[in-house]
Amino acid sequence: MNDETDFRSGFISIVGRPNVGKSTLVNAVVGEKIAAVSDKPNTTRNRILGIRNLPDAQLIFLDTPGIHKARGKLGKAMVQAAMSAVREADVILMMVEVKEPFGKGDTFIIESLPKPAILLVNKIDKIKKGEVLHILNEARRFEDKFLEIIPISAATSNGIPELLAAIRNYLPEGPKYFPDDMITDQPERFLAAELIREKIFNLTQQEIPYKTAVSIEEFEDVPEKKLVRISAVIYVERMNHKGIIIGKGGEMLKEIGSRARADIERILGSKVFLELWVKVSENWTDRENLIRDFGYGS
Repeated sequence: MNDETDFRSGFISIVGRPNVGKSTLVNAVVGEKIAAVSDKPNTTRNRILGIRNLPDAQLIFLDTPGIHKARGKLGKAMVQAAMSAVREADVILMMVEVKEPFGKGDTFIIESLPKPAILLVNKIDKIKKGEVLHILNEARRFEDKFLEIIPISAATSNGIPELLAAIRNYLPEGPKYFPDDMITDQPERFLAAELIREKIFNLTQQEIPYKTAVSIEEFEDVPEKKLVRISAVIYVERMNHKGIIIGKGGEMLKEIGSRARADIERILGSKVFLELWVKVSENWTDRENLIRDFGYGS
């Protein structure tokens, strides 16, 4: 608890279409990779919490799955998780991409917002400075939906200090909900699974990434060997998907494991022995019990 009467705290939901940069922003704000990032849409499947402490405030960010026209039960669970995070937020950040700011998907989300939001125009590092002005002008047709408009680049952290200051002004007075050294409420098992899944998204193509789930079967600290032993299962929907994940001579699976292990070791601050298995679970993305068991959605 902070004794100062002007200490502010609260929950900030980041919403927007798939692949506009929500997870990149959360990772930039907390200073560590807690959410999977890929150039493919719908990488995020859960509501992920990231914490940023300021001298006079605690900002609790909720990264959410991209809001889209969901097809199938997994997609619907993801959209429900995003909308749930919006309803419980003290501040909403509506993120659009600078090159495609107000398409049908963006307009649908904006018109669905339960209260005015801060509009984030992301990826300004991809355009010339003057080009953002026409987007700011275009945003005026939604002026009753926005508290203010802030251009940012989540990838380069341009505009992040201004964003944090603005958010702090809209938060209510309140206590410190989490310790200063805590950056997420997600357990280490979840972070390990996210990093493995991120590598699958970045290394495989077409439908493969969207049809995979990662389950951590074993997460054991082995102090006598000064390492953490992790065993994970990558679930796919079809046998040919299993072959693609494993790759010729097991090369793809080795690359996924090697890249994931390096990131997990950085987060845990320990050596990691990572063992990966691949199993088929037919049509799991349309089976509510398995979607729930894998921890996706609300």
